[in-house]
Amino acid sequence: MQRRKFNIIPVLFLLPSIALLLVFVYIPLIQNFYNSFFDFSVFSQTKTFVGLENFKNLLADKVVSVALLNNVRYAIISVVLQVGLALVLAYILEDKLFHRVAPFLRVVYFMPVMISISVVALLFGFVYNPQMGLLNSFLELIGLENLKEVWLGNPETAIYSVIAMSQWHSIGFVTLLFIVAIQKIPKELYEAADIDGAGKIRKFFSITVPQVREAIFVNTLITITGSMLVFNEPYILTNGGPGFSSTVMSVHMYQTGFVKDNMGYASTLAIIIFLLTAVLALIQIKLSRTGKDD
Repeated sequence: MQRRKFNIIPVLFLLPSIALLLVFVYIPLIQNFYNSFFDFSVFSQTKTFVGLENFKNLLADKVVSVALLNNVRYAIISVVLQVGLALVLAYILEDKLFHRVAPFLRVVYFMPVMISISVVALLFGFVYNPQMGLLNSFLELIGLENLKEVWLGNPETAIYSVIAMSQWHSIGFVTLLFIVAIQKIPKELYEAADIDGAGKIRKFFSITVPQVREAIFVNTLITITGSMLVFNEPYILTNGGPGFSSTVMSVHMYQTGFVKDNMGYASTLAIIIFLLTAVLALIQIKLSRTGKDD
């Protein structure tokens, strides 16, 4: 029996990507896990071994429970809007009734994605301004003065204001991904449904949703993991305030490491963020069963 000759060419092509992953992902991850067992500051020359003390402090940290709840809120609302609503928008834009204006509407929905999140945060800072902001001015204009709020200064509304800004900024990107997926659906399926007398809602649930299942999985995975890792929006808009009401895990980690100068505990928070994100991704992959034959 003749042995197959080992081909080294594919391995050589893989080496650069493997090297990049090792340098920028896996080695820092192992180093971060190692750092979580020590107490040290940013510029300290030595590290004090504390064992599981940082993990014990994690259980007693009240900010962690608030931050985790905010991340969960972020994830739930983002899945409903960035996946659910984006799929509906994509389906509507691909309808024959909107054939002429669809290209223009795609640009309108996608335009916020091209704006820097820092600029978006500054823009929404003006929108939420309690004295001269557009939101309160609009509510006053339509006779709903009783709904006016100090949106970013109220602990009850701060996190939802941040989430709303994030949805406005990101929904266009997910909508565009769904549009691409819908365009790949064979037209014969919709034509057969028309012959059978199916309405638009029936076609949406019986044809569109099953045919874009892979896209739904990918977008949901991106949205959930992004919600667990979100940093820019709450940090720029509220810096986690007022108090800790809009703090998320990544903001708490940053403030612990670079404001309170406790890098060991910040490393522990980073480990928790990684584990939560990985577990959620694995659960979703297991439940979705995408890429497998039914």
